[in-house]
Amino acid sequence: MNVHLKVQPHHLERGAYLYIRQSSMRQVVENAESTKRQYGLRGRAVALGWREEQIVVIDNDQGESGASAAWREGFQRLVSDVGMGHAGIVMGLEVSRLARNNADWQRLLEICALADTLILDEDGVYDPTSFNDRLLLGLKGTMSEAELHVIKARLRGGIITKARRGEFRCPLPTGLIYDHTGNVVLDPDIQVRETVALFFETFARVGSASQTVKAFRKQGLLFPSRLHDSQTVFRPLTASTAIRVLHNPRYAGAYAYGRRQYRRGIDGRRTVRARGNDDWLACIPEAHPGYISWEQHQENLKILKENGQGYGAARTSTPREGAALLQGRAVCGQCGNHFRVRYAARRGRLEAWYICDRAQSYRGEPFCQSIAGPPVDEAIGMLVAEQMTPVAVELAIEVRKEVEARHVEADRLRCRAIERAQIEAELAQRRFMLVDPNNRLVADTLEGEWNEKLRVLADARQERERTREYGRFIVDEAVRERLLAMTTDFKKLWAHPDTPNRERKRLLAHIIEDATLVKLPAEGTTKVHVRFKGGKIQTITTMNPKSSAQQIKTQPSIVELVDKLLDDHIYSEIADILNRQGHRPGGAARRGRRDARFTPLRVAYLIHQYKLRSRYDRLRERGMLTKQEAAARLDIHEQTVARWAKYGIITSHAYNGHYCLYEIPESDLPKKQCSRWNTLDDRAAARAQKQSQAKTSTEDERGVV
Repeated sequence: MNVHLKVQPHHLERGAYLYIRQSSMRQVVENAESTKRQYGLRGRAVALGWREEQIVVIDNDQGESGASAAWREGFQRLVSDVGMGHAGIVMGLEVSRLARNNADWQRLLEICALADTLILDEDGVYDPTSFNDRLLLGLKGTMSEAELHVIKARLRGGIITKARRGEFRCPLPTGLIYDHTGNVVLDPDIQVRETVALFFETFARVGSASQTVKAFRKQGLLFPSRLHDSQTVFRPLTASTAIRVLHNPRYAGAYAYGRRQYRRGIDGRRTVRARGNDDWLACIPEAHPGYISWEQHQENLKILKENGQGYGAARTSTPREGAALLQGRAVCGQCGNHFRVRYAARRGRLEAWYICDRAQSYRGEPFCQSIAGPPVDEAIGMLVAEQMTPVAVELAIEVRKEVEARHVEADRLRCRAIERAQIEAELAQRRFMLVDPNNRLVADTLEGEWNEKLRVLADARQERERTREYGRFIVDEAVRERLLAMTTDFKKLWAHPDTPNRERKRLLAHIIEDATLVKLPAEGTTKVHVRFKGGKIQTITTMNPKSSAQQIKTQPSIVELVDKLLDDHIYSEIADILNRQGHRPGGAARRGRRDARFTPLRVAYLIHQYKLRSRYDRLRERGMLTKQEAAARLDIHEQTVARWAKYGIITSHAYNGHYCLYEIPESDLPKKQCSRWNTLDDRAAARAQKQSQAKTSTEDERGVV
């Protein structure tokens, strides 16, 4: 009676919405009776007065959890239609079918109350505008949410209890599988096992995930990957895969559960947060066989953490290709922080600089220190060469053995790849041979697969031949003798251009703990306090490179030579002497001008720049006279002084090009010579007077005409 009173004519004018949902696809398949019961609610709607065509069934949320409405398109459509006034009644088998989240349930009740929409479940019909019905629906929603929590807690508790015993089966990474008894064992595929083992060996050698990826790429090796259908494929190794493998404790034989925490966001998306090692729900070392030990796994994690530190008090980065030998080991002698390495392109090559700029980055203060790397690295290299000379032969032989073993291991993996390709090609061939020849559609497809497998096999063989030719290392007595001859002098091996910088730094890491650098600008030196692995400390001093201004500055010896030559030579003569002796102007080598030469202008610039006494002053100090002074002294004409100097009667000394000073002998010149030159002067004067008179008369005649 009350049910029919709640259903009003304006409700029957609108549609009847039936919402159907089950939490998982497994329930949809196995619990078919629940689906039938939900679809049976259509009869309840017809009994209440709705026509068949008015019933709207929303069942596209089958297999979706009711914990949230964010990912349920059907529920969102239901709420939208109710809000628009299209629904007269909303039907669900029970409250949990509509929502397991109290917030979503209360939102639906509020919208139904505003739109005057009824709600029907297996127990009856409810009017959200009625207080009693609203209270009852709210209690049902709360109980539904609590029921979901209880179910999850019960299941979660059983999983955690089983995981703490190490019995809960989790998906295993590539390289590990479950055997027929349920125990974890190494993958029986030899190629997979050897590839994973080589991966960890390579990382232990190079100390970097990215360098491990480069090593695999350089050798043309592929890394196994397991698909969802448990099929194993080989793909190029990536950095993300390398990081994931190195962080996975299962490769160390440890059972781990709860390494990540999953949460649902506001938008319904699942977010993942990694937990710390202490927050894992279960961690049982040595629970099953692994590729590395638990201690090696912890060491790998430590290396990855150090590699990812941009700053830090104990920055020890992985050796790279740069020329800075003290990368990650140079400590500032003023603030105690580790130096950062920067490279600058100068004179066609990269030069390393050790820079301590944390004060500027954090507080805007000036650089603490900036030290050029080449002098420091050269001194460190000499120090290491002196320390390593007695054991250089043994070290070189060990390195040779490691290279040979690495080459053999890579070639064995390539052989495994060829074997796998051969097996797949034979399987494709057998499938093709068994097909009915008349069924051309299937036969053509199988033939294409066979040809593809043959192509993969041919590529694998060609790749092996190519890498064998590239990385072949001939072991003969001649090579061994040359190696021993070179390693007797470790300095040659250290300075050899074919020795990679990365290998130098790796060697340095076994000898030196760190090096503290203190720059002394006043002295132009840098103090390097080297701390060895055993605790021994040794201090060396290096010269700082000259600045740009100092590099283009003329050498003091050349300036002294110019000062000495000014006593007897002019600018052009000094320039010729300097060029003959092989001297070059300052800065010529730095600018790459090996053919630069001294010129009179350059000599004049040096004299002016270094404030040397001019040649004129030097000649005046020696008693030399100008032309006017010499003419007055000898009581002759100035032209006569020049003519006497020309014919060697008196001595002239040039300065500033064509200018001269004259040296007068202490005794008077002979009278005969003086009278002779006076007569010549008189004749020249008379001749000049006649030419002047003739010129004047010619001008007068032209004026008359």
